[in-house]
Amino acid sequence: MTTDSTGPITTPFNAESTAAEVVAGIDLTGRRAVVTGGSSGIGVETARALAGAGAEVTLAVRDVQAGERTAQDITGTTGNKQVLVAPLDLADQRSVAAFTAAWDGPLDILINNAGVMYTPELRTSEGWELQFATNHLGHFALATGLYPALTAADRARIVALSSVGHLRQPVDFDDIDFRRTPFDTELAYGQSKTANALFAVEANRRWAGDGVTANAVHPGAILSNLTRHMSQDELDKAIASGYVFKTPEQGAATSVLVATWPGLEGIGGRYFEDCQEAHPHHEGDPGGVAAHALDPVAAERLWQVSLDMLAAART
Repeated sequence: MTTDSTGPITTPFNAESTAAEVVAGIDLTGRRAVVTGGSSGIGVETARALAGAGAEVTLAVRDVQAGERTAQDITGTTGNKQVLVAPLDLADQRSVAAFTAAWDGPLDILINNAGVMYTPELRTSEGWELQFATNHLGHFALATGLYPALTAADRARIVALSSVGHLRQPVDFDDIDFRRTPFDTELAYGQSKTANALFAVEANRRWAGDGVTANAVHPGAILSNLTRHMSQDELDKAIASGYVFKTPEQGAATSVLVATWPGLEGIGGRYFEDCQEAHPHHEGDPGGVAAHALDPVAAERLWQVSLDMLAAART
């Protein structure tokens, strides 16, 4: 395995590894984690693996009742009674502010797992395009709001869930909300996933000196609530193009690896897929990470644009 901070990182795991396998032997007792969207899809298995390793896990979810059912299930399978539930709607900045205000004490692991994909043209009350608002701005406000809790922990980690969809579109700083160009849900989704990766780049640059590292991950293709807006024809095309759908347990593996693996201590600003650091994307390659998703100039610009958007919404 390679953990040289100047070269690509390799691990003993692969695309078929599960979250339980990558966390095996790691003791998270005394550690506290937040998993957004922890009541469905890979969020459940992410939370289950962390709880199984002894962490206190808070499921930050829109549907509290679903969260409570999931928490009971995780406690039943892991024996860990420290599985908590808190309301969080990432598309509602008031909800994000309430969550961060209510948080007390240090936070060791923040997994920005929740997201929406291929939605119709929908906007938040601020007029923001829903996918960008939910996937990026909601998590950006959450992470910056929890910054004091993250710095209070001992070597905290942030995991930002991106997607291979980021290959389709860099952040269009001239028209983030599709006010002038025709709305395209795939481009909107791709832009939001690029933003997730850029967030990790800039958060790591700003916060690593305070003991907080951030990385982005592509979990792989998983059939879950996230794909509910995809037609059967779109799913069939994805399979025909070479997509291999993972189980939720496999889909959670890269997030859990990046959140817990000792070999990644102090390493951030990178993009992982299939439990390895991703290689640079090349034309015709179905995976890898695009240069525009790791661009430090775009990352710094996005951070400031995000601050400005949030500030404008509060006035």
